[in-house]
Amino acid sequence: MGKPTGFLEYDRKNGDVRPPEERTKDFKEFHILLPGKEQELQGARCMACGVPFCQSAMELNGMVSGCPLKNLVPEFNDLVCTGNWQQAYRRLTKTSCFPEFTGRVCPALCEAACTCGLHGDPVSTKENELQIIEKAFASGWVKPEPPRVRTGKTVAVVGSGPSGLAAAFLLNRRGHQVTVFEKSDRPGGLLMYGIPNMKLDKAVVERRIRLLEAEGIAFVTGMDVGRDVTGESLLKEYDRVVLACGAGKPRDIQVPGREAGGIYFAVDYLTAVTKSLLDSGLKDKKYPKTAGKRVVVIGGGDTGNDCVATAVRLGARSVVQLEMMPEPPKKRREDNPWPEWPRVKKTDYGQEEAAWAYGADPRRYCTTVTEFLAGKSGNVNRVRTVELEPEKLPEGSSARPGMVPKAGSEKEIPADLVLIAAGFVGAESYCAEGFGVALDSRGRTSLAEGSHRTANPAVFTAGDMRRGQSLVVWAMREGLEAAREVDESLMGYTNLEPGRRDLC
Repeated sequence: MGKPTGFLEYDRKNGDVRPPEERTKDFKEFHILLPGKEQELQGARCMACGVPFCQSAMELNGMVSGCPLKNLVPEFNDLVCTGNWQQAYRRLTKTSCFPEFTGRVCPALCEAACTCGLHGDPVSTKENELQIIEKAFASGWVKPEPPRVRTGKTVAVVGSGPSGLAAAFLLNRRGHQVTVFEKSDRPGGLLMYGIPNMKLDKAVVERRIRLLEAEGIAFVTGMDVGRDVTGESLLKEYDRVVLACGAGKPRDIQVPGREAGGIYFAVDYLTAVTKSLLDSGLKDKKYPKTAGKRVVVIGGGDTGNDCVATAVRLGARSVVQLEMMPEPPKKRREDNPWPEWPRVKKTDYGQEEAAWAYGADPRRYCTTVTEFLAGKSGNVNRVRTVELEPEKLPEGSSARPGMVPKAGSEKEIPADLVLIAAGFVGAESYCAEGFGVALDSRGRTSLAEGSHRTANPAVFTAGDMRRGQSLVVWAMREGLEAAREVDESLMGYTNLEPGRRDLC
């Protein structure tokens, strides 16, 4: 503990953000890190708890509390406090292979479980983490570390999202020769095309890809495994295969009028905008026209919020975001105590920007779509909605009430562009089928609990493809755990500790 009374003496302070009127003019990252000395005071707020829930990754009431990577949070917070930044970097990267990603896009499960948050504000662990890794890059501490000895074993990783990159990273460090296959034109998976640039600058992703290449990992882009190359051919060429294909099959909304023009899946919209931004600075206009459009976003999660923020930047006339679930409470309810993940209302950057641009929060809770209505051109011009309410159950029933339509609550919302951000229903089946791997009803690989090995002893899976749609931090953990199992199958033993990226 750098300063035993730090949590009493210092208030939580986050880095500044550029105001909406400035940041909505571009797609640049808008978070500004604190000066180093001020960040060190934030490290001093860590209590070095006897039981650090922040790194526990315990499941409480169906939700995980604490960091899935089991980052050594109190230890690197202490090193931040004492200004020992290089050692903080070494301690952080014992468990986290890509802190520059989680430091930007993770919802900070560690902070939700912080003991300081029980009666006050939690330690700003996420910003401490980001400051550590960015200072490490700026100081030249992050260098390629290719293995000194190669094992002669080869591994193909299918998918270059966070789980695929994490698996490739650790297997390469172990000495195996790794090739990563990516169907898009750039590696990075959802890190590249699923998350907007203002949330995760693509230069940050490319910086890490270049580093992995310098360590000996090969990347093959524009290669759709299962279509452009068969699973059989990969199994002949490589000793092991890791399928980290994500869960990118979007959930559709099957209501009358779905065939109308101007309706897109959120993932396709975000991908097109980011690709246009990277290819031409948006000059090629190879994305759905948004300027002057009345935009309706269906879905209240992170992807929906990203669509809201993107539409604001592209000059939408208005933006409405529909959410099926009720509006969460502003504070924890009694049945949601610390250190559970707080089920409370959060206003994200996109909603803040829409409120600034259009004068009101764009979210409409307890609302679902019943029909899309098209104009003479065949393009959508209205969305018919209905409000939802909890169903009435028989007295004494212990069942959880579902949401049912509320009589007389039908409305129509003007809409020229509709973005469906209703989540995902699992992995595309063709790649898994090419390796003889079965998917369950939720589009996930059917494996034993805690295992990443499929029925084919040479094929493993990781990330959202195995777990289902989840967070970047969980995908990274999945990749690291899969790498350990692959290493053990190749060598007959492994010195890769579960959940850790360093060689022990």
